[in-house]
Amino acid sequence: MGLEEEIRELEEEIASTPYNKSTEAHIGRLKAKLAEKKEKLEVQQSGSGGGPGYAVEKTGDATVALVGFPSVGKSTLINALTNADSEVGSYEFTTLSVNPGMLQYRGANIQLLDVPGLIEGAADGRGGGTQVLSVVRTADLVLFVLSAFEIEQYERLRDELYANKVRLDTEPPRVSIRVKQQGGIEVNATVDLELDEETIKSVVREHGYVNAVLTIGEQITVDELIDGLMDNREYLPSLVSVNKADLLEPGLIEGVEADLREVGVDPEEAIFISATDERGLDGLTDRIWEELGLIRIYMDKPGRGVDYDEPLILRAGDTVEDACEKLGGRFEDGFQFGRVRGESAQHEDQQVGPDHELRDEDVLRIVTDR
Repeated sequence: MGLEEEIRELEEEIASTPYNKSTEAHIGRLKAKLAEKKEKLEVQQSGSGGGPGYAVEKTGDATVALVGFPSVGKSTLINALTNADSEVGSYEFTTLSVNPGMLQYRGANIQLLDVPGLIEGAADGRGGGTQVLSVVRTADLVLFVLSAFEIEQYERLRDELYANKVRLDTEPPRVSIRVKQQGGIEVNATVDLELDEETIKSVVREHGYVNAVLTIGEQITVDELIDGLMDNREYLPSLVSVNKADLLEPGLIEGVEADLREVGVDPEEAIFISATDERGLDGLTDRIWEELGLIRIYMDKPGRGVDYDEPLILRAGDTVEDACEKLGGRFEDGFQFGRVRGESAQHEDQQVGPDHELRDEDVLRIVTDR
């Protein structure tokens, strides 16, 4: 029996087994085994040249992947936002390769990737989906592009990303494991777990651990436990844009909002746009900026003053040390101290060390020993 057939049988058994306390451990073992089988299949396929990938070099300050089914208007949108030249047509499957474009916004260069339209079964390789999804995994933000008339596609897209180990709008589970020499599986939890301990141990054993200490810092499901034991999940933020809003006749907007709620999207959080008419794009770029958590740092250059035209782009939470690392050279190697004014400073030209956390639009001067 081949791996693909084994995977199908495991999926069928999981789907047909009712979930309750008495079957929890059994289903946990099946899901852990399924995750391991899928990993082996992926390694086999990549090792045997299972289709060409899309080699897209990440450039700029951040990368956003536009995800949607064919003909939702991704190519039109990326052309409206960037300097890309993605072929646009009114028929399906227009985009046959990944087309990068650069959105220049608030001094930042944000790479947008117009990937080929996903189809159901992409995570299993249909339509070159595995290669497409591998590009999505490298992004900093996922932007769903939905047609206002096909909101139900959102659930199918999320399912495809989940199947390809992309976890959206959540943090990695607080799970860690340490191998020990003897004593079997030990479970240490900082909360009163709802998940049965024997279920937890059975999942851990399925992942090949015999003697280990598992530490859990929050309530988790079986799926989250498996994610915590695997080191190849990508945790990404996402946004939802609703395209073709210009085609909505008066009175239809309420129906679209109801459709969004049906698939778990707050209509207030969705961005309604028209890529063709370039409506709603300012709001979309604002939200992209916010979700990426980018900040602008204006460098005070000796003898030249403050450079407000080309800010250094960092992420929220970054420090002076991160700024020096991005600048490189003498700033990183010869750093002595920094002087900051702006929101993060307690007073004008505050002298700071490398661990000082910067804020958006701070002015920074770096003093080096050479």
